[in-house]
Amino acid sequence: MFSKCGSNVAPTGAIGSLKTLMIKPAKLELDGRVYELPTLRGTEGEPAVSIAALRDQTGHITLDDGYSNTGSCRSAITFIDGENGILRYRGIPIEELAEKSTFVETAYLLIYGNLPTRTQFRAFSELLTDNENLHEDMKYHFEGFPSTAHPMAILSAMINASSCFYPGLNGPRNSERFDIHAARLISQVRTIAAFSYRKSRGLPIIYPKRAYKYTANLLHMMFSDPYEDYNLQPEIVRALDLIFLLHADHEQNCSTATVRMVASSQANLFACAAAGVCALWGPLHGGANQAVVEMLQEIHKSGDDGSKFIAAAKDKNSGRRLMGFGHRLYKNYDPRATIIKKACDQILKRIQVADPLLDIAKRLEEAALNDSYFVERKLYPNVDFYSGIIMRAVGIPIEMFTVIFAIGRMPGWIANFKEIMEDPKCRIYRPRQIYVGSGLRHYVPLEQREQ
Repeated sequence: MFSKCGSNVAPTGAIGSLKTLMIKPAKLELDGRVYELPTLRGTEGEPAVSIAALRDQTGHITLDDGYSNTGSCRSAITFIDGENGILRYRGIPIEELAEKSTFVETAYLLIYGNLPTRTQFRAFSELLTDNENLHEDMKYHFEGFPSTAHPMAILSAMINASSCFYPGLNGPRNSERFDIHAARLISQVRTIAAFSYRKSRGLPIIYPKRAYKYTANLLHMMFSDPYEDYNLQPEIVRALDLIFLLHADHEQNCSTATVRMVASSQANLFACAAAGVCALWGPLHGGANQAVVEMLQEIHKSGDDGSKFIAAAKDKNSGRRLMGFGHRLYKNYDPRATIIKKACDQILKRIQVADPLLDIAKRLEEAALNDSYFVERKLYPNVDFYSGIIMRAVGIPIEMFTVIFAIGRMPGWIANFKEIMEDPKCRIYRPRQIYVGSGLRHYVPLEQREQ
């Protein structure tokens, strides 16, 4: 099935291995009866209690608002240890990938489970290049959007619309020609993003060039003119490629969980990705780096150098929050932030951007890292703080920040889609609920209702 690009070697820590890590069962007492629940450990030792048969055995379900304590799946893709600041893709530390790999190679790793051989990498890269152009009729879809349309709205709509041009997407369990469909999605999401940006600015569309690699091509399509190509500076290309790589996957976040849920219905790959884009668009998810820049703009507009805002953020009654600091999972420094901070410092020094917002950002960072209030609460700068600064410095407009996130996250979504597709025991996701509405009541004819 994956003859062109896929590896025949099963990734380390494959899903099935979890079955062998059963430990002593847990006991649950309900109504005077004791039930035994299977317990297990993941590859890295994280414990879990299986409640798969709980309702059948007891008549009860669990209630976990927002799924914060619920393991929704078994996955062999990404491991996170938030207490110790660890992030690994397919077992490989994010630090090693950031230093030695590229976004395209990392995309292959996430989707297929192993780093590619030279032959596999060449085949994968060729598939990306061969599928970077959109069907020409897709241009008519872009023309239908108003110039005020948000690029994320265009992105989700166009990903879904593009599926119409590839009827093979709806084959049995989406398995046929998976390689080409995955490559097509990774490649074309970048093209759609660039076209969306050009549309929002009233600029002519710039087509990709076969001579340019993945990230360089995005910058070319966004910023070139018909009469003059964009000056591709290696430092800028590498910084943006790093942003993609660091965002490529992050376990079962809101958008990834959305992709898996839609995939469980056997919807096609493009439909699942479009759903992921919609989830990512929310300001509490993919919009965090945009919120950082908006905070910096607000501080600058007020005439503050950041010191007043820091003081206000420490006052719980002020309503001020230091955006881009802290993370729900990481109780230590976000490992991605450590990596991207270095890149941020390098790129700002290289391009010598004179931006008052960047000066304010540096003051906020310094103040927070040396203030006991933030240190004690482990509110360190996260990846969103630095990625927003880099993107602003290289000229990416704020409305494109979440789009950049979506491009980076695409390999992770595809990898999770593939896990669902290859799991013979997968059933359509169907969470339960605790009903808290009205009890039984009967229909009242309109004329008998109180006016």
